[in-house]
Amino acid sequence: MALHVYETLADCFTAEGVDTCFALLGDANMNWATALAMRGVRMIHVRHEHCAVAAATAYARKSGKVGIATVTCGPGLTQVLTALPAAVRARIPMVIFAGEAPLGSAWYNQAIDQAPFVTATGARYRALHHIPRMAQDIRDAFVEAQQDRCPVVIGVPFDLQARVLDAAPPQPAPSASILPKPAPMPPHPDDLARLAAEIARAGRVVIMGGLGAAAAGAGAACRALGDRLGALMATTLPARGLFHGDPFSVGIAGGFSTPLARALFARADLVLAFGCQLTQHNLDRGKLFPAARIIQIDTDPRAISQGMAAASDHLRGDACLVAEALAAALPAPRPGWRNDRLARAIATAAPDTASFPPEPGLLDPRDVAAALDAALPQDWQMVNSSGHCSFFFAHMNRPLSHFLTIREFGAIGNGISYAMGVAAARPGDTVVLCDGDGSVLMHLQELETIRRHGLNILICVLNDGAYGSEIHKLRDEGLPDDGAVFGRCDLAAIARGFGIAGDRIADLDSLPERVADFTRTGGAAIWDFAVSDRIVSPVIRRAHPGGHVGTEHPVDTEGLL
Repeated sequence: MALHVYETLADCFTAEGVDTCFALLGDANMNWATALAMRGVRMIHVRHEHCAVAAATAYARKSGKVGIATVTCGPGLTQVLTALPAAVRARIPMVIFAGEAPLGSAWYNQAIDQAPFVTATGARYRALHHIPRMAQDIRDAFVEAQQDRCPVVIGVPFDLQARVLDAAPPQPAPSASILPKPAPMPPHPDDLARLAAEIARAGRVVIMGGLGAAAAGAGAACRALGDRLGALMATTLPARGLFHGDPFSVGIAGGFSTPLARALFARADLVLAFGCQLTQHNLDRGKLFPAARIIQIDTDPRAISQGMAAASDHLRGDACLVAEALAAALPAPRPGWRNDRLARAIATAAPDTASFPPEPGLLDPRDVAAALDAALPQDWQMVNSSGHCSFFFAHMNRPLSHFLTIREFGAIGNGISYAMGVAAARPGDTVVLCDGDGSVLMHLQELETIRRHGLNILICVLNDGAYGSEIHKLRDEGLPDDGAVFGRCDLAAIARGFGIAGDRIADLDSLPERVADFTRTGGAAIWDFAVSDRIVSPVIRRAHPGGHVGTEHPVDTEGLL
């Protein structure tokens, strides 16, 4: 049977096991996307191209599969240029079918040289202009996305897509059959002996786990090593929850660390960083561990990270195998930091200890986050967006399996899309998005997508009527904040206008009953919390100390060690 080229391209994607695609249709991709849907692929049709790519990003992180999105050429592609660098920096494997302007037209109003836009973000671009090679080029795009852990954009001129073939071209072997399947990399004995000797000289060890440790299944091995060393346990922000439930886990290492964690880290003399990218954030620009040597344990250790020579030394190896080998190589267990007083202090530590004057009629965002943490079921999926509000929500007590944040590009406006991606990856779960009003308002149109596709998403908004980070920075500079203050629009009423539930919540004591009601009904909703814009996160306070009226209350660790 004769086939259009776009049909054979859809076959290439289904041969790769694609089952979900986030899409916004236009001339250069709509025939291909329709053919993909006819082959049984679940299509989630969004209202903005950015949201298609951002949702596919979260889908890939949460599902472990290659994220798939499609947009049309020209303006469809240029709309995704904020979502792409976020995926690049988070090392998300994705394939994006973008189409291209027709080759045979002397003029086309949406024509643009697409490759430079894509490669400027750090993503890869593949222009498919030769029909006999297209199937192999698509397979190779899947290989590249998975092998290099990056987004790959495919451009196919839509006049070539419309060509009719006499027969389907042969399909190459799918990427899964040719990708390397390396066994975990054990540490070299000499490196192991050197690190064991360094650990023997250390008195106060911190074990920090990142997404590399999570991917290696190293959580239990790191905890066992921590028990043997009497170490404190911590994680990077994206891996938050890896050591969930450990009595000596102090949570996030970095700018989001609690006051207690920061005070303890200042006294550490050795940090074992398992599967971590050592970044400006998780080392707080080099200030978090002032007295400690930092050993990076990774299959691909790096000398320079984000402009810093971050590690004192490196050990190449699989995080799980290294942790197990170190535990076996070390002599008898030692108490290290650990005692009952410290465990009690960790269990009761506040994410932020500063005090601020109350504002009548407005909530403290820290109280909102704590109340939600207490009321929401532990098995609901939590999505933490970017922006000033993200600090408050990051300390909600959830395991890594039920938490997602992707904020390496520092862009707000991604939260709703990320929540849609998680909901698609975990269709049986309830997803809770924790976001700020400025971020939610950037892509509020996707509430219609959530309703239309029946996605089970509860959106909790800290509504300070402003861009939070900006107002605090402007105030620190002594400048007017008018350009960042917009007022608290009624997000609950807007949600109801889109056909989902919406409530403005002023009484935090009502949350358990509201959660019980939402558990019974499911669906989608916005809960709008009017919060004070005078509560400043510790991250902003440290960088902009003059922009607030709070009082700091330092933590004393003397009686804990």
